[in-house]
Amino acid sequence: MSIPTEQWAQVIEKTGGPVEYKKIPVPKPGPDEVLINVKYSGVCHTDLHALNGDWPLPTKLPLVGGHEGAGVVVAKGELVDNVQIGDHAGIKWINGTCLACDFCQASDEPLCPKALLSGYTVDGTFQQYAIGKAAHVARIPKDVPLDGVSPVLCAGITVYKGLKESGARPGQTVAIVGAGGGLGSLAQQFAKAMGLHVIAIDSGEEKKKMSLEQLGSQAFVDFATSPNVVKDVQNATEDGLGPHAVLLVAANEKPFQQAAEYVRPRGSVVCIGLPAGATLKAPVFESVIKMVQIKGSYVGNRRDTAEALDFYRRGLVKVPFKVVGLSELQKVYDLMHGGEIAGRYIVDTSR
Repeated sequence: MSIPTEQWAQVIEKTGGPVEYKKIPVPKPGPDEVLINVKYSGVCHTDLHALNGDWPLPTKLPLVGGHEGAGVVVAKGELVDNVQIGDHAGIKWINGTCLACDFCQASDEPLCPKALLSGYTVDGTFQQYAIGKAAHVARIPKDVPLDGVSPVLCAGITVYKGLKESGARPGQTVAIVGAGGGLGSLAQQFAKAMGLHVIAIDSGEEKKKMSLEQLGSQAFVDFATSPNVVKDVQNATEDGLGPHAVLLVAANEKPFQQAAEYVRPRGSVVCIGLPAGATLKAPVFESVIKMVQIKGSYVGNRRDTAEALDFYRRGLVKVPFKVVGLSELQKVYDLMHGGEIAGRYIVDTSR
């Protein structure tokens, strides 16, 4: 398989951007790595944080962002024997871990203190050829379309793991805050496929229509027009006591302050979205007497990845997406910054 020496990529030279579309060298895989010819990459809110440098975690510079890359393995290191040339594979947020620490041994590899983060601490998938540690690349069945599956590699895995962490069981109700975005649109479908009733919380007619007509939610609460979000969410449940779990995938802070008020007694609030500089606040009295659990959920492990991909392969989850060229990445960031995206944008690295 012939591999070029140069490729097109979107490169961040300095914190705050802009991204620069230019040619860079094609990297060579190390002994335990594979080189993937990335065909498509989803664009995630994390990529915007990496560009802006507004998380308390420094990025490498210069940086190629992106961590939802799906493509074909074109080269591998000499120690790699469980991934073959020609396999379809994905590069996700966790690019590699030590595989030896307490967390890795307990299948909590996202918590590894030496984790390599795609598109953040190592170059990611907004390029035509990207490197991934062979132990961590996602195995994608060849009958799965590479464009539609790419957002599952971060958004899908992340919300699926969050639903597992919530403890919600089939027949119970989960509220998804930020339901119309990239994570939320997938969370609604995973929740439905897992036998849960879904209340979608977001704003705007387009997101309402998508949630109720396409994604299977039973109710929609518009936080922008609702006179009392807490009451409206509780009233959307059968007994008026509120949802058993709340998944917070919103990109702004306010919903993180409200969730503990409308979750039902013994319910769980799972924080997934990472608004820059946000803090978490909950009323102590109500949280104690309602026995509310508040927890964080951070991407997923390799088993979660395989399970999430299987939901997609079986047609239980579809990603509402639009494809643009890799050269148009800055336009996607502009739309994202304005909160104007319903579903997910995917970049095609060939244009």
